Amino acid sequence: MNIPAQFQSFRIHNDANGYRSGIEQIALDNLAPGEVVIKTAYSSVNYKDALAGTGQGKILRSFPLVGGIDVAGHVVASTDPKVREGDQVLVTGCGLSETRDGGYSEYARLESQWVIPLPHGLSLRESMILGTAGFTAALALYRMKDNRQTPELGPLAVTGATGGVGSLAVDIFSRAGFEVHAISGKAGQAGYLKSIGATEVLGRDALATTRPMESARFGGGLDNVGGTMLASLLAQTVPYGNVASAGLVATADLPITVMPFIIRGVSLVGVASAGTARDIREAVWQHLATDWKPRHLDRVCTREIPLAQLPDVFATMLSGGSLGRTLVAL
Repeated sequence: MNIPAQFQSFRIHNDANGYRSGIEQIALDNLAPGEVVIKTAYSSVNYKDALAGTGQGKILRSFPLVGGIDVAGHVVASTDPKVREGDQVLVTGCGLSETRDGGYSEYARLESQWVIPLPHGLSLRESMILGTAGFTAALALYRMKDNRQTPELGPLAVTGATGGVGSLAVDIFSRAGFEVHAISGKAGQAGYLKSIGATEVLGRDALATTRPMESARFGGGLDNVGGTMLASLLAQTVPYGNVASAGLVATADLPITVMPFIIRGVSLVGVASAGTARDIREAVWQHLATDWKPRHLDRVCTREIPLAQLPDVFATMLSGGSLGRTLVAL
């Protein structure tokens, strides 16, 4: 095991000196315990990372911790015989930057139960352009299809479509054979959304209704926003369509009635990517490496940064100014 005595990490503190984060030199012994040590190649920036890195959301359950809920790299040490030195692996969620140290570090120590071998068909870089955002979008599709969602039911709507989860959902759903209608308040990004697979780009007013039921126009969809937009999407979904809820960029509130459920049989499915069971996790990553692999990953990846630029990206993301995915290269 050839690991330097100290290496760079982006660490988050909350103590008598206040909530703060930044680049630090740490040692392997400073990291949470685990059976596998990897040399990190890439991580990524998710909305949850921005909340954790700035303290605007109560994400971390202990301090200090290295940030970053995603990580991919090469194994340099392992006490688990199923994970060998030299293997290319990835981890998304699973307590990273919440209960244990995450991926914003030149080296990461991980629990082997959550280490996923890099699927054939994906590079380490591609796996982190996807990261939690792509996994969340694909998990939403996995859950919807498990509940008999088909392209014949009609187009899938994607709210918050210019964000990381939204952009990848547009690409993944299109790749999987669905017509996709992107919902976005950023009219200037219509060309971007169509270039990654959206058939139509609609403004937020398409989901502004507050009535319990509307004319059915969507086969289902993925909501990243919450509030009225999610309620309106449910009200406009065809009989037995599925709507997946994966985010709360606007609000955690949901002003609905039971009408879509008891009149049209619409299903509201939750998408909790962080704690997904390993067998489902492996199945979703296999889809992402094969039949659901997005066609436009390099277009969705709009920025690649070193650790030092994380604070700027956090600020942009939390102000609603981000587009696509930001890759962190280590």
